Amino acid sequence: MLLTGTSGYWLVGGGKYTLLDCFYMTVITILTIGYGEIIDLTNNNWGRLFTILIAFTGIGTATYIISTFTALIVEGQLKETFKKRRMEKSIKKLSGHYIICGAGRVGSVILHELYSTSRDCVVIDNDEEIIQFVSEKYPALIAIVGDADLEEVLERAGIKNAAGIFASTGDDNQNLVISLTAKYINPEIRVVARCLEAANQQKMKKAGADTVITENFIAGMRMASEMVRPTVVSFLDKMLADKDKNLRVEEIKMQEKYAGKRIADIDMGKFTDTLILAILYRDNWTYSPKGDHILEKGCSIVVITTPVEREKLSAHFLG
Repeated sequence: MLLTGTSGYWLVGGGKYTLLDCFYMTVITILTIGYGEIIDLTNNNWGRLFTILIAFTGIGTATYIISTFTALIVEGQLKETFKKRRMEKSIKKLSGHYIICGAGRVGSVILHELYSTSRDCVVIDNDEEIIQFVSEKYPALIAIVGDADLEEVLERAGIKNAAGIFASTGDDNQNLVISLTAKYINPEIRVVARCLEAANQQKMKKAGADTVITENFIAGMRMASEMVRPTVVSFLDKMLADKDKNLRVEEIKMQEKYAGKRIADIDMGKFTDTLILAILYRDNWTYSPKGDHILEKGCSIVVITTPVEREKLSAHFLG
């Protein structure tokens, strides 16, 4: 439009005006500045018709370009602002959720397990690409970009109402600080920390981690199990990978009102996809308990069940 207008005014003016004057005339016409006719169009009907043409097409084009450019800036900011507000509202509604600090090689496995068993969770990572990747893979996921060892970031993730936190970054020092900070903010929260160097295991426990997972130990146990009990390992792998049943070993903490009752009296028969494996009372385990087993105050039942029945069990026993 600028090139057409400049050339057209130069022709309309009979070459008496400079290209700068013609360009200036085009700009003030398209942008509706209205300083006056730099190029005299008095009694020049063709010139005025050309100006009308430039005005109609140029003003429309300029308005479209400016509005589109503005939308790219404003809508992008607004979209990010609304997304942040929605996320904050969603976090405020959460209670008993889990926080995953670090969504890399280990954190992504934790995330998949929590997501596949229908557990609410929030992911924190300082890598925007990782956060974008997990957000696309799990659309309903709440993901935060930031350093998980900072108090304000953990508070944004709702740590005061969370049931547990995973310190699963690839840095032992950061995992130690996350454990310490998490317990400082919420002393009741359960902390499971990843440990790369076995020498740091006791440090993490002293910092507040309830459980410290050493990768070398887990890898060694897995290799030994593959050798001496391959059928058991195959069963466990099948159980974890089966999307139809999606069985998991879960624990249900029993309320005081069930103390003194037998297993046969708590209506376990209506949970057809649930099998009781053991009962834990303090440090004492009872494996494969019978129907006449008496439940103690504060005991936990370990079962193998599906995510759907786990929620039903929680609703039945915990309310």
